[in-house]
Amino acid sequence: MGCEGTEVVVTTDSSSCCHGCDGDKGKKGKGGGRGRLWKKMIRYQLVEYHSLPGYLKDNEFILGYYRSEWPLKQIFFSIFTLHNETLNVWTHLIGFFIFLALTIYTAMKIPKVVDFHSLQHLPDVLRMADLHKIQSELLNCLPSMPHMSDLQRVRDEVKTAFSSMDMLSSSGRHLLDLLTACLPNRFLHSNSTDISIMRTMKEDLANMIAPLLVRPISRWPFFAFLGGAMFCLLASSTCHLLSCHSRRLAYIMLRLDYAGIAALIATSFYPPVYYSFMCDPVFCNIYLGFITILGIATITVSLFPVFQNPEFRSIRAGLFFGMGLSGIVPVLHKLIAFRHRPEAVHTTGYEALMGLLYGLGALVYATRVPERWKPGKFDIAGHSHQLFHVLVVAGAYTHYHAGLVYLKWRDLEGC
Repeated sequence: MGCEGTEVVVTTDSSSCCHGCDGDKGKKGKGGGRGRLWKKMIRYQLVEYHSLPGYLKDNEFILGYYRSEWPLKQIFFSIFTLHNETLNVWTHLIGFFIFLALTIYTAMKIPKVVDFHSLQHLPDVLRMADLHKIQSELLNCLPSMPHMSDLQRVRDEVKTAFSSMDMLSSSGRHLLDLLTACLPNRFLHSNSTDISIMRTMKEDLANMIAPLLVRPISRWPFFAFLGGAMFCLLASSTCHLLSCHSRRLAYIMLRLDYAGIAALIATSFYPPVYYSFMCDPVFCNIYLGFITILGIATITVSLFPVFQNPEFRSIRAGLFFGMGLSGIVPVLHKLIAFRHRPEAVHTTGYEALMGLLYGLGALVYATRVPERWKPGKFDIAGHSHQLFHVLVVAGAYTHYHAGLVYLKWRDLEGC
């Protein structure tokens, strides 16, 4: 995110080189091959800030270790070398792979993971479920379960889970009788007390029953957020890696980077807005439409060349920060509408932490701390842009956990 201003233009003039470049071309000897090799070594040296062309001068507190107008081959290899963009590339590239793994995990596991104890919160859903189907599944699956003397405990927990359902139909009562009578009688013939086996059996029972009771809600807002996070992190990492190639490529990469920032902020609103107001389509559509339009407008403004000039650093940070602040309205609305729900408070805590991390990152980015205090001391590691990247990944990861709470809440209760 915000990869501007950390690459440079390299010239073959030895006076612009640093870090081991002495420019003594007379030492190339009689062999033309040695001379060409020496010129290549000079060309791909890292340079200092004062040697940069104007369009790459952004942070005057980072004094050295810049790349400049390198060929793409050398640029790709530079991902494994040390320069002032190395950590900028890797902090978001690692973040991209983290969110790719989370996306795969979410797609494969989350719809199937149901807490056994959460079944006690399902009376309304149970009344709408196909209880004859549940009974059939239980009759087919129960005989294959392991025998153990502690299964009485499972019987008691299941009975407790369903005991609060005062309005169960006759088929529901039959299911309850099946669970509370069949389980202990079938499996009381074993002396096994293996707790791990007991836990596995309980999880199998929960995952057998819950999919029949729970109709998972739409996942697209959650995956939209994960997609926005991956796009932002990969665009940022690519921008930091490639922008030193040429003025035109730097311009394209910066536009892509700004689009990634706006996409992350906009899609971060999708899960809280959709899952909080899924039962109130008017407010849901208003909030989703507003943040989407704001994100598109931000991307459009960022396409203007003047937007990348160093004097607009604070405006850039303020624009994206303002997008984040716009999320306060739906969050407060959620707290008021669902003030009696612990899930609303829980998710708001995650969202507040996410906002704090994003806001701190924007502040560090705009003020260029700590390198402004000791110019040249944080060229390789520890400068503001690297800290900004770490805070962005941490904020997005925090929001992922909020999304899991939303999914569990709405899967179990619906509207």
